[in-house]
Amino acid sequence: GDSGIVLKDGRIVAEWGDVHRVDMTFSAVKSYLATVAGLALRDGLIQSIDERAAEYVRDGKFDSAHNAPITWRHLLNQTSDWSGTLWEVPDWADRPEGDDPEQWPNREMHEPGTYFKYNDVRINLLAYGLLQVHRQPLPVVLKREIMDPIGASTTWRWHGYENSWVVLDGQRMQSVSGGGHFGGGMFVSARDHARFGLLMENRGVWDGERLLPDAWFEMIREPTEARRDYGLLWWLNTDREAIPAAPESAYWAAGFGGNYVYVDECNDLVVVLRWVPELADVIEKVMEAMDDASTCEKAA
Repeated sequence: GDSGIVLKDGRIVAEWGDVHRVDMTFSAVKSYLATVAGLALRDGLIQSIDERAAEYVRDGKFDSAHNAPITWRHLLNQTSDWSGTLWEVPDWADRPEGDDPEQWPNREMHEPGTYFKYNDVRINLLAYGLLQVHRQPLPVVLKREIMDPIGASTTWRWHGYENSWVVLDGQRMQSVSGGGHFGGGMFVSARDHARFGLLMENRGVWDGERLLPDAWFEMIREPTEARRDYGLLWWLNTDREAIPAAPESAYWAAGFGGNYVYVDECNDLVVVLRWVPELADVIEKVMEAMDDASTCEKAA
């Protein structure tokens, strides 16, 4: 069944369902993947998200004239238009356009940064690129740098595919996936989601310790030119269009089937939903129930 958690001022004020059950979270994992990119930036493994990925991933994946200009930002806001095959899946195979399968490989090409396309092959490429940068499995990095410090359980797991194993520095490791389209993905409890959401709401600080750069929280919420309600693997409430009851500064991770981690700094609010598709309706009800909702400038 469905479950959920509402945190106000850092404390659980409402909870229902089995919040400890470890469930597939589908594309909500993309926001965890973005966080691993934030760690690479924090540690100087990447100097800027506007650097070209080709400068870090030198195995041919960014060699073509079309792929060479792609930056980390393009991969993080899903505007890279990367062309190629990863783990035996071609880029056009995820959410192909048009009704004629024979024409799918001949898709229209777009200059990187100009066209938004929600595409798990390219997300998996980002995960692979970050693996090249961190030189450690991304779940190991996430556990050490984020999940353990915030007191998450040890029940979550993050998988790749049977054929996404690589050898780096003499060690065999799996490149994880940033969604569940072809298998893999992240399995995590609502309680662990809530801790992650609280870390985001606190702008990367947990118990007085800074885990992510403060500037990261402006970067992830900068609207993508080609898709104004999307930031760096987080959905945005630009013009308060998606959730009219919420402030414009609110943002959230979203996965198939109603998997959400809603982060609202302005109202000191985090809402985790599992198998509840009606995010906007739930947030509206939460706002109505809050006595001090008026203290937060809705347009903030």
